[in-house]
Amino acid sequence: MDFSLPTILIALGQLLIGGLYVFAGLSHFGPVSEKIIPVLAARGIPQARLALYTASALEVLAGACLMMGVAVVPAALGLALFTVLASYVMANFWDMPAGETREALHNVCISNLAIVGGLLLAAAQAL
Repeated sequence: MDFSLPTILIALGQLLIGGLYVFAGLSHFGPVSEKIIPVLAARGIPQARLALYTASALEVLAGACLMMGVAVVPAALGLALFTVLASYVMANFWDMPAGETREALHNVCISNLAIVGGLLLAAAQAL
């Protein structure tokens, strides 16, 4: 087994980013879903509950793959696409009036773009 610094850093990065998605995806099956579903429905997502549960299951699966180093390229690219789409649907700061909510959602989008960058790096190193 390779215990070089690059290998350890890659494994740790995949573990942390994948864990983020596993944790978030699993939380969508609990009480928090009742807050998310009406937002999805209001944004025009058909069958919001089914859409949330399906997306969350895929989020957990892809996150687990990333954590375990299995199918890293499709997992990372799938999570990158998921993150961009989720940001567009759920963190639409551009539709908000100026203020704290708009600023908070803007920061969420910026953070999500950084996470997408990490996912793209994970995919690239796995090629």
